[in-house]
Amino acid sequence: MKRNIVIAVVTAATLVGGGTATALAVAGDDDDSTSVTRTDDDRDDRGEERSDDRDGDDDGAVRAAAPGDVTAAEAITAALKHTPGTAVSAELDDGSWEVDVLAEGDTWHTVRITPDSGKVLGAQKDDEDDAAEVRAALKGASVTAEDAAKAAAAKGTVVSVDLDDDGGDKGWEAETRASGGDARDWNVDPKTASVTPDRDDD
Repeated sequence: MKRNIVIAVVTAATLVGGGTATALAVAGDDDDSTSVTRTDDDRDDRGEERSDDRDGDDDGAVRAAAPGDVTAAEAITAALKHTPGTAVSAELDDGSWEVDVLAEGDTWHTVRITPDSGKVLGAQKDDEDDAAEVRAALKGASVTAEDAAKAAAAKGTVVSVDLDDDGGDKGWEAETRASGGDARDWNVDPKTASVTPDRDDD
C-alpha cells in the first residue's frame, strides 16, 4: 500500500512540475520501503560525466600539457611529500600521474596524483623485489627523478620519467610529447642532467 502512495506522489509531482521523472521503489516489507526519484536530465548529465572520465591516455597527456596543470616534476614533489622516499618513476596513465616511490626498508609505493590540481588520490604498497638494483643504479647519482623531469621538459611536455637500471647505460629515461602529439624518448645523465636523444628512439 505504501508503495502505491509513493508512486502516486511522484506521478503527481511530475505532472505539476511539467518534467519527466523515474521512480524506483524497493520494498522488503511495508516498514522498510525506499523510494528514489531521479530526473532524466540528471541521468543524462551523469552519463556524460562518465563518458568524459573514460578518456584515454592521449587525452590525459594533452590535459597535462595545458597551462597551469601539474608537470611531471610537480607530481613527483607531491608524491614524495605524501610518501617520503626516492622517486624512481612517474608516468601519466589513465588520467592521473602514477609515481613509484622506494621508501625506507626497501618498500615500494605507487602514489597517484591528479594532473590538474596535484592532489594525492591515493597510495598503495607494491610487492617489488628490485630495490637492490635500483639503489645500485642510483649510487653516486646527483640527479633525482624530479631533476630529470625538469631537464627533459626543455624538449617538450614530459609524460613519463623512469630509471633505467639495466645494462651499462644506467640513468634516467624520459618521454616527451610535442604540441602536435609526437612522442620522443630521451636519456638524462644521472650526474650532469644533460639530455640526449635515446638511441633506440625511431
